[in-house]
Amino acid sequence: MDTLTRIRAYIDVVDAEGFSAASRKVGKSKALLSKYVRELEDELGALLLNRTTRQFSMTEAGHTYYRTASEILKEIDNLADLVRENNTDLKGKLKISAPRTFVDAEIGQSLIDFGREHPELSLEIVSDDRFVDLVEEGFDVAIRITRLEDSTLIARKLGDFYLKICVAPEFLEKTGPITHPSELSRLPCVIDTNGKSHSNWRFIDAKGTNFSVPVSGHIEVNSPTSAVRAAQSGLGIAQVPEFIARSRLESGAVVSILDDYLPADRGIYAIYPHRRYLPAKVRTFVDFLHNWFRKNGDGA
Repeated sequence: MDTLTRIRAYIDVVDAEGFSAASRKVGKSKALLSKYVRELEDELGALLLNRTTRQFSMTEAGHTYYRTASEILKEIDNLADLVRENNTDLKGKLKISAPRTFVDAEIGQSLIDFGREHPELSLEIVSDDRFVDLVEEGFDVAIRITRLEDSTLIARKLGDFYLKICVAPEFLEKTGPITHPSELSRLPCVIDTNGKSHSNWRFIDAKGTNFSVPVSGHIEVNSPTSAVRAAQSGLGIAQVPEFIARSRLESGAVVSILDDYLPADRGIYAIYPHRRYLPAKVRTFVDFLHNWFRKNGDGA
């Protein structure tokens, strides 16, 4: 029996969280899977799994082996896909992570349009504002609004990302013009607790120096859409992504202020693990989104 078969058995058992579940999933007997894993442990000279009648867990060596072995198997499978590749015959499942802000905005339509164009692919779109571990959690690709810092991942820029300070015209009639970010500290603001800056909003001056302004208000939300809606209602000043506020800005329901002080150091990226052989489904997805953003005026 070859080592690759034993490795696959081990990965199947860990992914299914047990021999019985793995047996049902892959269509091999529990005894056969147990035999393969035991032979792999003998070959390695290390215990990978703790087995009891009530508990199933990986040893420290098992964790290390699982993580690396999973990547090796993905590379092997991706290489096979590359050799057989036919972009008109995509298949399988594509697991995507994207922020709620992205999914719920108009640009989230890009994901739906991709699914409509490629019905042969099964899409799992996980809307989550945290930065998931793509490798550990089994994601094929993630959409992130960020400043790129992690060199272990590959990124392709889809579009620019801008923040806007939004306020209702009627609100400005009462306060008068707001010409410097420091003035925000004495005015009611809508706090989006979902944003990284929360109640300390970041700005940049003419010399390129970053600074922050503490803001406060009697309205807190955890959604940029709710924040701009509150600003439109005259409840305060909101800091929101431009693509969230766009329709309200175009209609005049809110206006933007302090544009010259807003940093433009973030972008919208498609992120995927560093792999020598990129799966066709990931490449097709990223290319689609890049073209979608360009066609819709948001592209980089």
